[in-house]
Order: sequence, then structure tokens, then C-alpha cells
Amino acid sequence: MEGGAYGAGKSGGAFDPHTLVRQPHTILRVVSWVFSIVVFGSIVNEGYLNTPSEGKEFCIYNRNPNACSYGVAVGVFAFLTCLLYLALDVYFPQISSVKDRKKAVLSDIGVSAFWAFLWFVGFCYLANQWQVSKPKDNPLNEGTDAARAAIAFSFFSIFSWLFPAVLTPALSWQSLTAALAVRRFKDLTFQEEYSTLFPDSAQP
Repeated sequence: MEGGAYGAGKSGGAFDPHTLVRQPHTILRVVSWVFSIVVFGSIVNEGYLNTPSEGKEFCIYNRNPNACSYGVAVGVFAFLTCLLYLALDVYFPQISSVKDRKKAVLSDIGVSAFWAFLWFVGFCYLANQWQVSKPKDNPLNEGTDAARAAIAFSFFSIFSWLFPAVLTPALSWQSLTAALAVRRFKDLTFQEEYSTLFPDSAQP
């Protein structure tokens, strides 16, 4: 947008929901939000099993409570982080200071990369524990679809969080290259421009 900085319009502009929902990073944030709900919802609802011979529940992932706890924790905190940065996207056009906008963009990049890493760890962890799970622990195959869904959406979440970390610098770099182009044009004198366009006439 013209007159803006770091991928947003001029500060103090009116909030435009239509523009907000069309922004790629906003769409990806909503997608990440949905993915996080699927992951922790699947584990909470069907990730714990019990048998008649045992009095307590156990995690469907190789009876490893840490696997279920990790999936739920990452899903819940990713859910809250998405809401936080969606609120920041709404407030971002009201930020008047370019330095504050830069801090917001850099934090977005760092947080997105951090969560992509956590989801990568979660995918590897859950997939490994699911692979080594013993069939005798779940003879009726209860909750297997939910367990696989949590693994699959953990994998999808890697990319839904990684793309904002890539898109945001691209927007910032576009603004930077535009500013450099304007500065270069201002510094170019008429004689230099004339010599560049007509090199033969510049010679005596």
C-alpha cells in the first residue's frame, strides 16, 4: 500500500475488515488456528484410552503421557498465539512509529519460525511414538483416526507457520527495495542520467 511501512498502509487509517481477511498472512494465521484446534482437540477427546483391567487412562501414543501432553500443550499455546497475532494484525495500521512496526514484524517472523520448529518436533515425536505403539494396547483400534489426524495436522502446521515467516520479510524487503530505488533516483543528477542514456555524446 502506498505511504505505508512494513506491508501496511499509512498509520491512523480506518480499520478495513475486507482488506484484513484478504491478506495472505492473515489467512495463514486463521488456518494455523484451525490446525491447532484439530491437534489438541483430537488428543483431548480421543487420545487417552483405558481397558477393563486397568483403572486409569493411558496415552494412545505408546502409553507415553509426555507425547499426549506435548501435543495438547503445543496445540493450546499455538491457538492462543494465533489469537494474539490476529489482534496485532487488526491493531497494526494504528501503529504510528516505524520502529514499533519494525518490532512487530520482527516478532512475527521470530514467533512464526519458533512455532514451525515446535510443530516439526511435535510431528516427529508423535509419529515416532505412534509407530512404536503396541497393537495389544488398543485391540479395538479406538481413537486411531484422531491420533493420525493429530499427527497429520502437526505436519501441516509446520508449513502454515513457516509461510508467514517467509511472507513477512518479503513484504518488508519490497518496501526496502522501493525506498532504495527512490533514493537512487534522487541521487542521480541530470548529467549522470544523460551520460548513461547517451554515452557517445559524452565523449569530446
